[in-house]
Amino acid sequence: MTRTATIPNRNAIGLIHAPRGRDAQIAASLLAAAGIESRVIPDLVGFVEALGDDVSFAVVTEKAVRSSDLRALSAWIEGQPSWSDLPFIILTNRGGGPERNPAASRLSEVLGNVSFIERPFHATTFVSVARSALRGRRRQFEARLRIEALDEGERRLQTALEAGHLGAWELDLATMVLTTSPTCRSVFGRGSEEHFTYEDLIASIHPHDIERMRASVDLTITTGRDYSIDYRTIWPDGSQHWAEIRAQLYRDRAGQAIKLVGVSADITDRIRQEEQQRRLNEVLEERVLERTKELEDAHAIVMAEISQRQHAEEQLRQAQKMEAIGQLTGGVAHDFNNLLMAVLGNLELLRKHDAGDAKAERLIDGAMQGARRGASLTQRLLAFARRQDLQIGPVDLRGLVFGLEDLLKRSVGTTILIQIIVPDHLPSVSADANQVELALLNLAVNARDAMPGGGSLRIELRQAEQVAPQGTLSAGRYVVVSVTDQGVGMDAATLKKSVEPFFSTKELGKGTGLGLSMIHGLALQLKGDLKLTSKVGVGTTAELWIPVSNDDEIRPDVAKMAVEEAAAVARPLRILLVDDDALIAMSSADMLTDLGHDVVEAHSGREALECLGDGNGFDLMITDFSMPGMNGGELAMAARAVLPSLPILIASGYAELPPGVGLDFARLGKPYTQDQLSAEIGKLTTH
Repeated sequence: MTRTATIPNRNAIGLIHAPRGRDAQIAASLLAAAGIESRVIPDLVGFVEALGDDVSFAVVTEKAVRSSDLRALSAWIEGQPSWSDLPFIILTNRGGGPERNPAASRLSEVLGNVSFIERPFHATTFVSVARSALRGRRRQFEARLRIEALDEGERRLQTALEAGHLGAWELDLATMVLTTSPTCRSVFGRGSEEHFTYEDLIASIHPHDIERMRASVDLTITTGRDYSIDYRTIWPDGSQHWAEIRAQLYRDRAGQAIKLVGVSADITDRIRQEEQQRRLNEVLEERVLERTKELEDAHAIVMAEISQRQHAEEQLRQAQKMEAIGQLTGGVAHDFNNLLMAVLGNLELLRKHDAGDAKAERLIDGAMQGARRGASLTQRLLAFARRQDLQIGPVDLRGLVFGLEDLLKRSVGTTILIQIIVPDHLPSVSADANQVELALLNLAVNARDAMPGGGSLRIELRQAEQVAPQGTLSAGRYVVVSVTDQGVGMDAATLKKSVEPFFSTKELGKGTGLGLSMIHGLALQLKGDLKLTSKVGVGTTAELWIPVSNDDEIRPDVAKMAVEEAAAVARPLRILLVDDDALIAMSSADMLTDLGHDVVEAHSGREALECLGDGNGFDLMITDFSMPGMNGGELAMAARAVLPSLPILIASGYAELPPGVGLDFARLGKPYTQDQLSAEIGKLTTH
């Protein structure tokens, strides 16, 4: 059942009330085949409770309500809003009029909007009646929206008039009958209940303004031009005021002018303030002339401050926009990682079971390559969102660039000459080697695409020092990776948007628009920066600034060590697997079972705690982080309170967990392979 405040944009719901499973199953199956969602309610009480203004129609078997107390259902039907008349479809064993089927007559009186289908019936008949009921209900939804829109429009208009102290009025040109609101009468000094005619209006206008007012009215009636005038009014107490009048001319279908409809406002205070300001200006004119020089200087200062403020506001808006998009892409990447988790896990196991079948292996390998491309895309999204899982440590950029030389040459092709300029000695930088390699490859591919006819690509490393903080860079030492091409270049507008996500100058289907945004996100995560300079027809230079590492010791291959540790695990373990997504839980459980472990599944934090407390010992708990009710971090802390020595592994599609969560627990990023899972289990159970 779909509940919404607007017209459903898809086939929405039918409630089905039937006492026997077969009747309900048949009706639900027919509706599902027609693309209509449904929900089966076996008991009458629950059926009435499930009814709502946004239910599309209800299907009821005659037998289900033949001897039931229908007072609650009748009360709900009587209580429907004026726009609502919920359609009911009754499945009956008998047809005909009330003389042949008294029960049908009773249901017609109770339910009102009823369509009867006599069984046995053809599926096409049932679906046709259901769709007719759905179309009728949609027209009711449309009527509801129109009623709500009219009510809202009238309320807004009244609020606007009151907020602006505007009085509404209408003048019938045939009878010269003037209709005014209390606010309008107050503009002319009359009370809210006081009688006020068109003659009273004319009499209240200042004698010097009457002819101008009459001429303006005649001009509007003759030409149809909007009526707009300000004039003085004399109130019954003799005081003089100012009124502002605005109106439009209404004509009938024959083009005959029939009435003026407009608003009026008391502008006495404004006129007095303008007059007072005019006198002040006359007094200050001489002083202004004497201080012109001072004001010009002050103006220059103010304009400079405004320019600085506008620049700061623009930077803030850009930062807020990028942060919002980053949060969105991070969430998308998290959900995508969860989907890839199930895809990669099942494909990996499927490849094991279909070993020897060349065609199956080829198809599975193709599917796994596509899934890995999806994983690479999520890494780009996370890099832009500054949420990818970085393994930061000392990195030798000189060795990294030379190690990538062959791959870079294959990536850009034979029409592009690569020049690598690297000094003999460079300090190591604090970075993630894999992410820097990916960034360098992205820059090289972008340069290749910018030079379709070939050219030269220069990759240069140099050491730089930032003396004072500037932009995103703090003061300190940096190594700059510079990539320069001789391509088509970018103008200022394109360059400004080049790091925005999904922005691309390439043809549709030839670029994701995430390359530069990923590199920009990586640079910010490394506390560095990405600087771009470009000139149309000359080329583009991209500089990736990476801070120098304080620790020159190069980290060992963590992944290799993890695999070796995983290989050391020989004994089967009893593992509690917690994930609210049944699809992912099933995939992970299959991988663990394939590794020889005994797996118990739980689909919520509460269920997991019950399993831990039932006395059955577990060697390890693996839990997803993002779960409703109790997330993986909360579950891990609760489990640690019960079993302090229990090894716990938290898996998450997000690369970074909230502060304070997971500091004492092992983590595994999604999507993971069976080898990665085995490696993490080995580290937890052998230490």
